[in-house]
Amino acid sequence: MTDGFTDTSPVGDRKITRADLEAKFSQLRGSTTATDTQRNIGLTAVIVAGVALVLGAYLLGRLRGRKRRTIVEVVRA
Repeated sequence: MTDGFTDTSPVGDRKITRADLEAKFSQLRGSTTATDTQRNIGLTAVIVAGVALVLGAYLLGRLRGRKRRTIVEVVRA
């Protein structure tokens, strides 16, 4: 039974070298680069939209608060 992660050759035949590991890691990293880039762009867009929404709500609330502000004058006799 193979799980996709094991090699069919026996371990004793050949030693795993640094070049083998680097090649396999670059192969794995290369297959996910496109999806990671799309995910990062989508995440960035959501963050920017969220910040713009919060900033817009703050500024509109501040403007509305200034228009409704009551001025109280205290006079001492």
